[in-house]
Amino acid sequence: MSARYVPVSWNRNKIVYDLVLLLGICAYLLIFIRFAPDFQPSAAQPDENTIRMRAFGSCAFLLLTLILCIGPLARLDERFLPLLYNRRHFGVLTAMVALAHASAVLGWYFDFSPRNRYEALLTSNTSYAQVLGFPFEAFGIAALIILVLLAVTSHDFWLSFLTPPVWKALHMSVYLAYLLIVLHVSLGGIQSAANPALPILVGLGALTVGVLHAFAGWRETTIDAVQAKVEPEQPWVHACMVDDIPDDCAKVVSLEDSEKIAIFRYDGKLSAVTNLCAHQNGPLGEGRVVDGCITCPWHGFQYRPEDGCAPPPFTEKLATYRLKLDGRRVLLDPRPNPRGTFVEPVRISAEAS
Repeated sequence: MSARYVPVSWNRNKIVYDLVLLLGICAYLLIFIRFAPDFQPSAAQPDENTIRMRAFGSCAFLLLTLILCIGPLARLDERFLPLLYNRRHFGVLTAMVALAHASAVLGWYFDFSPRNRYEALLTSNTSYAQVLGFPFEAFGIAALIILVLLAVTSHDFWLSFLTPPVWKALHMSVYLAYLLIVLHVSLGGIQSAANPALPILVGLGALTVGVLHAFAGWRETTIDAVQAKVEPEQPWVHACMVDDIPDDCAKVVSLEDSEKIAIFRYDGKLSAVTNLCAHQNGPLGEGRVVDGCITCPWHGFQYRPEDGCAPPPFTEKLATYRLKLDGRRVLLDPRPNPRGTFVEPVRISAEAS
């Protein structure tokens, strides 16, 4: 695959992924609409339209919470990596559910206004100087704009057009959208909640996202500190042991003043490339060697391990590194070669393996 690849390519994994998501969303909405009224006090029974609004809104919040949990979970346990493959599909569906929530709100609260419903939405509450009664709608509108913008620019055309750094920076605004949604619900729905379900949902969701990111970041920092063993005057450094690298997988090494390096073991050989995918800076070391090519776990972009080049007709290239063996020790030259430089793979002898 390549950043120059334009058509949408559907395969069995994508179809199953999207089907599971759609079925899960439909099941949640049906269950919520059917059973949510049973948990409301009889004196505060909401109407059907309010139930639908809450169903779509809570579903969008849960979906976005799951999206933000996928990244740290995949770094903590590789069994979550398959969820990363089509995470952009997850985001598009979340934006669609959020739009359904907004449409339900406009259709119920503002369709009967003598003014244009969008004008009524923006001017019905202007108490910006107080906390209680603050126009929480503004936070929801801002979050919705971000989610829709991210969904619209999710295709690789925009990744190539905007360049990976700009595209990545744009899509990091998903965290801002999540904060805005938390504020939207906290100043809106929670204020009028008749039972503790909504405050608990929002609190646990935000806490889970924060704890997972903090723990994954702490673990990553700890590993980096342990692996940082480069001495400037040493041309070769000890990277790992041969036994540390599973077949068709990689060992990621962190070096001082250097980016992370992924050392792959495949077909009885070792090769090293940068850990950053040329597509979206995905963690190549968390991927596998498939059909002789390093395959990024995020979106399946592939590179030959010996020269870091994407197979034709694609043109992406990675920086490569020299390796050598000292018995069972894997030694690494921390100086990167220019992107696409061929480096003879190191063959693992019977004694080393």
